[in-house]
Amino acid sequence: MRADAQRNHEKILAAAEEIFALDGVAVPIDSVAERAGVGVGTLYRHFPTKESLYEAIVIARLSGLVERADDYRRRLDPADALDAFLRDFARQAAEKQDLFEALDQAGIDFKSRFAGLVDELNHHVEALRLSAVNAGSLRDDVNSGDIINLIIGTCHAAGHSGADGEDVQRLVSVVIAGLQPLARR
Repeated sequence: MRADAQRNHEKILAAAEEIFALDGVAVPIDSVAERAGVGVGTLYRHFPTKESLYEAIVIARLSGLVERADDYRRRLDPADALDAFLRDFARQAAEKQDLFEALDQAGIDFKSRFAGLVDELNHHVEALRLSAVNAGSLRDDVNSGDIINLIIGTCHAAGHSGADGEDVQRLVSVVIAGLQPLARR
């Protein structure tokens, strides 16, 4: 993709995430193009259908999380890698909660439609979990699904109570502390 086309692609995705989160997924596609500062034709060249735009948003979010999980695992010690990933995951989950709720209401089933990426993300979370368990910095009686559910549940509850990003990170700290072995607390 040419540099200008790549910039337009990214502007469209950012505008779509923003407008769908604020106004729901029923918003006219023209509004997305206007917010992105591109013509409708440019938007349709990148995303021929609204559904393809939804899919691109989810793919970008999941792919980014996969990349960061792998990066954290390679660069940081096991406890810090898991901590950094969970905080990043929580930040994104909290920031994009309205968007994902809107997409869910539109009938987009993330787990089945994006099963490959979800499996890849789960694989990376499991690698982070195992490294932390082996390093003695994580309880061995929780699985990666438990960890993700705790973070998503925390973000969901915090979002519905009006918590801001700082509040979410404080709550994530409580979850992370609860995941540590009893001897480390």
